[in-house]
Amino acid sequence: MIDFNGAIFDMDGTLLDSMPIWDTVAVEYLKSRGITPNDDIYQAVRSMSIQQVCGHFCSVYGLTLTQQEITDGINGMVEDFYFNRAPLKAGVPEALRRLEARGVKMCVATATDRYLVEAALARTGILRFFDRIFTCTEAGAGKDEPDIFHQALDFLGTGAGGTVVFEDALYAIETAKAAGLRVVALYDASAADQQDKIKKRADCFYQSFEEWNEDNA
Repeated sequence: MIDFNGAIFDMDGTLLDSMPIWDTVAVEYLKSRGITPNDDIYQAVRSMSIQQVCGHFCSVYGLTLTQQEITDGINGMVEDFYFNRAPLKAGVPEALRRLEARGVKMCVATATDRYLVEAALARTGILRFFDRIFTCTEAGAGKDEPDIFHQALDFLGTGAGGTVVFEDALYAIETAKAAGLRVVALYDASAADQQDKIKKRADCFYQSFEEWNEDNA
């Protein structure tokens, strides 16, 4: 069991079972603009922040909309899901209660925009556990850069050695590790093809928070 005083949580694929909506939204957005996406669209954007996706759409597909217009369009397609339907992953509330009882300071670091994050976490009853939310939009970089992790770490004040990142995506795990943070990896079906690499890079790996709860009882 890893000992720590601060925790940085990813949201999509870690706290929420929400990655399926992002698996299809790029395709659906381009189709809504009358554009047929390339066959590799999912692989091309899977590790991008929404700002990076906007740039990709403009450079590859010739969109002439502003970044804000594209962002608003994409967010508009997922609003109902976050506002009304995005479910928690199994074991999440119990894990957060355990960490709260241990006095662990917690925050969220996510590529999803703030208003969607706050709506989903409030609706599912877990917003109260987090002292702050950090988003890639506000950090000015995606999770392929360490900015959001540095900002979260500075806020927590628990030092890299006393802080753990809970994450499901390989590229974000690699960024967090390169920033000197320890990582607890959680399985998500969206990264099923990268599980061997995830297990090698993370400090520990769990199939779910239910399994983590059993190991940290």
